[in-house]
This record gives sequence, C-alpha cells and structure tokens, in this order.
Amino acid sequence: MEQMLGAFQSDLSSISSEIRTLQEQSGAMNVRLRNRQAVRGRLGELVDGLVVPSALVTAILEAPVTDPRFLEQLQELDAKAAAVREQEARGTAACADVRGVLDRLRVKAVAKIREFVLQKIYSFRKPMTNYQIPQTALLKYRFFYQFLLGNERATAREIRDEYVETLGKVYLSYSRSYLGRLMKVQYEEVAEKDDLMGVEDTAKKGFFSKPSLRSRNTIFTLGTRGSVISPTELEAPILVPHTAQRGEQRYPFEALFRSQHYALLDNSCREYLFICDFFAVSGPAAHDLFHAVMGRTLNMTLKHLESYLADCYDAIAVFLCIHIVLRFRNIAAKRDVPALDRYWEQVLALLWPRFELILEMNVQSVRSTDPQRLGGLDTRPHYITRRYAEFSSALVSINQTIPNERTMQLLGQLQVEVENFVLRVAAEFSSRKEQLVFLINNYDMMLGVLMERAADDSKEVESFQQLLNARTQEFIEELLSPPFGGLVAFVKEAEGLIERGQAEQLRGEEARVTQLIRGFGSSWKSSVESLSQDVMRSFTNFRNGTSIIQGALTQLIQLYHRFHRVLSQPQLRGLPARAELINIHHLMVELKKHKPNF
Repeated sequence: MEQMLGAFQSDLSSISSEIRTLQEQSGAMNVRLRNRQAVRGRLGELVDGLVVPSALVTAILEAPVTDPRFLEQLQELDAKAAAVREQEARGTAACADVRGVLDRLRVKAVAKIREFVLQKIYSFRKPMTNYQIPQTALLKYRFFYQFLLGNERATAREIRDEYVETLGKVYLSYSRSYLGRLMKVQYEEVAEKDDLMGVEDTAKKGFFSKPSLRSRNTIFTLGTRGSVISPTELEAPILVPHTAQRGEQRYPFEALFRSQHYALLDNSCREYLFICDFFAVSGPAAHDLFHAVMGRTLNMTLKHLESYLADCYDAIAVFLCIHIVLRFRNIAAKRDVPALDRYWEQVLALLWPRFELILEMNVQSVRSTDPQRLGGLDTRPHYITRRYAEFSSALVSINQTIPNERTMQLLGQLQVEVENFVLRVAAEFSSRKEQLVFLINNYDMMLGVLMERAADDSKEVESFQQLLNARTQEFIEELLSPPFGGLVAFVKEAEGLIERGQAEQLRGEEARVTQLIRGFGSSWKSSVESLSQDVMRSFTNFRNGTSIIQGALTQLIQLYHRFHRVLSQPQLRGLPARAELINIHHLMVELKKHKPNF
C-alpha cells in the first residue's frame, strides 16, 4: 500500500509539472498569435495600399473620363499614391515595386483629365454658347482638379490659367457687346448742360439746333421712373436690346444701368461661387482668382460709366443709379459674394460726385436767375418753382427708401435758393397784395407736389407749410384792410386803451363808432362778395382759395365779436347806434352763404 501510494504521489507531482509546462507553452503560443495577427494586419494594410488591382488599371487606361468607373478608380489611385508617398517616407522598400506602375497610371490619368477639362474650357469660346451649361458640367468633375493639384501642379496651373484667360475674354466680349446694343435703345433726347432748373424757357439755342422733342420739365419729374428700384423691377429679367429695337421701345439711362448691372451681378455671383467650388479656394485667394477672370470686364464697365457721366446732366437718373447700386450691393451680400464690394465702391465713387455736381449746377442756376429777364410775370405758380417742386419731391421720395444725409443737405441748399428766388420775383410786383398772391400760389403748389411723394413730417413739407401759413395770414389781413380797415384800427386802439386802464378816452369816440357801425351794416355784404370773387380769381388752386376765404370770414367774425366787446364797455354802452349792431349769430349765418363750395 505504501509503495502504491508513493507511486501515486509521484505520478501526481509529474502531472502538476506537466500542467505548468502546458500553461507556459499556451502563453507563449498566445503571444506569438497576437504578434502574428498584428503583423498580418499591418502587412495587410501595407499590401492593400501597395497592390494595384487590375480593375484600377483597366479603368484608368480604358474607361472614358465621363464614366463613373473612371472617377471612382481615380479616387482609388489618388489614395494609393498618397499611401505610397507615406510609406516611402518611412523607408518601406516594397514601395519601389509599385512606384513605376502608379507613376505610369498617374501620367495617363493626368493626360486624360487635361484633355477633357481643356475641351470643356475651349467650348466656352464657341459663339452664342451658353457658358453656364459647360460650367455646370465641370462642377460634377471638381475632383479632377483636386487630383491635379495633388499629383501634377503644373497641369493644374495650366488649366486654371487657361480658364481665367478664356472666361475673361468671354465675359469681356459679352459685356461689351451687350452694353453697346443696350445703349442704342436709350431715349434719343437726353438732358444737356443747359437743361437746368433756373434756365429760362425762352432761352434761344443756336440757329442750327434741333427743336426739342420733349418738354424740359420732364428732366425734373420722377413719374414712373422710380419703379426701377422697386423689388419687382429691380430683379426683373434683363432687357433684350434687339427685341426693344423691333418694338421701337426706348428707355431712360437708369433702366439700362439696372439691366446691365443686374446681368453683371448675376454672372459675377455665379462665377465667384463656381471658382470657390471648382478650384477649391476661399478668402483672398478666391477674391484674386475672381478678379483675374472678371477684372477686365469690371474695368471696361467703369470706363464706360465714367465716359457717360462726363456728359450726363440728369440728376434723377444718376440718383436712381446710386440707389440701384446700394440695393445690388445688399443682394450680393445676401448671396455671400464679397468679391464685388470694391467694384460697388468704385461705381459709387463715380456716381456721387456727378450727382452732387449736377445738383450744385441747378442751385447755381437758380441763384443766378434774374427775375427781370423772365419776361412777363403773373401771380400764378412760376415754372422754376414747379420744376423745383417736382425735382425735390422726386429725390426726397427716392431718398426715403435708403436715407442719406448728404442728399438732404444738398436739397436744403436748393430749397434756400428757391425760397430766395420766389422772394426776388415777388419783389417785382408793385403791390403787396400781388406779392402775397404770388408767394401763396407758389408755396401752395410746391407744398402740394411735395406732399404727394414725401412724408408729411419731412423738413421740406414742414418748411413750406410754415411759409404758406405766414403769408396766408398776412394776405387775409391785407384782404380785410380796404373794406374793414377802419374797424380793425379802432378795435386795436380800443383794446390797447382798455388794457392800459385808459377806457375813459373812449367817450370821445362816439361819432367814430357810430360811423363804423352804420358803415359796416351797409357795406359788409357787398364787401364780402367782392372779397370772395377777388380771392377766387387770384388763386390757381380753388381749394386753397376756399380755405383763404374761410380764414378771412372767420377773422371777420372774430373782429366783429371783439368790436361788440369793446362797445359793451360802460363808456360806450349808452351809445344809441348800438341798436343798429348786427347780431353775431345772424352775421355767422349770413357769412356761411358766402362760403364757396369746392
């Protein structure tokens, strides 16, 4: 038993050592397995990155570039070339086995891409080509250019330079041709340097000059021209010159300017976004590339505008062009195209000084106008003030959309000169009454025109309203003075004595008061009738004449009411003639019958 148990113990100890041996072997085998798997993974990645499959070779060599397989395998080739460059940097010797194959495939791919892209670019050169179609087609193959940038920068530069040169010429040719045809449908009669606000209508031109085909007043009138900056018209389709010529249509300059710059805005936005997308640029690089393409076109447009403005004397057209540019600049900002910002500033730098110059010329023309050279004068609104009213209301209504303080300052200078001119002309009339009629007619006309377009709280409206009210009040006093001057003088004197506590002096005025009472009672009806007829003959605006008559009758009632209060003083209360006084309410009823209905 002892021998048997000893043998069993010996066997157990040997099994234990065998288990430990097996555990050690198992651990070593696990380590070797993990090492082999790690090596296999890395080798697999390396081999996969280096091995060039037959599908890639076939697609690059045989498939047309428009085939989806070519684009797919080109991306694979680009990835393998990047992987090989990375492994070469690590010193992997196996890269030498595939470098030659990849280089030959890369050369073949570059040649096919270069030929394809250049053909697309050359297709822009064909006359009457809609270049947006090949541009859109190129965008589908934007990876081609990215591949060239990573693998053949010289070819990428060649394609970019060819694109810039070709598209630059296309845009320049298109823009120059369109601009030339567009200017042929402008109105034949445009404003000249003599078409200023203060120039006399009777001014004679040379013997051989053409008769004017239109009234000079239209230069100062907005009419429907303001619709060019309305949201619907601003982004309306561009004008087609040959269609307009067939229909014998003509347009003002601002309509041609809008059409030309809307085409420029659309093309520029599309071009900028294409450049950023296809050539994979942004920021200053995109800005520089855009100006390499569009620079000549923008410069040509600026030179044409500068040349046109040198002989332009239509302030409304120039001001509308300014507001068109301000709106197009906002549209470009909304489309996230900053490349035109500098161009808009250059255009405004041409338009603003010309607008200010024309406005200053009009100011000077009004300032230097001699009323004695204007021929026969009458009390109706003057044609110069009518021009001012139309012109000022046009600029104020346009300026309200995007306010500009400089414009209001220039208009303020013009308003001062027009007010001075009206006073100079009024001084030519011999009687104060005629002067007031002339002033009221002109202020009323200017106020009416301004209120049609300008806001009721604008400075111009407020200024002319104050002038009109002051002159109207003075005219009413002038109107009441001949028939009721004695009554006015007595009431003012008597009220002054009462205020100073000297009412006792009224006792010596019985005879004068009696004469005033009887004179008023006998003549007031005829005087009021004559007054009404005189007013309605004097004023061109019947509504204004009506308000003046109402004001005069109201003031007459107030005057007679004050007269009643004076006669109620103890010193005059016992006057027998007081019985002949007309009752205030009766007077009001009678005066209402003389109120004109317009």
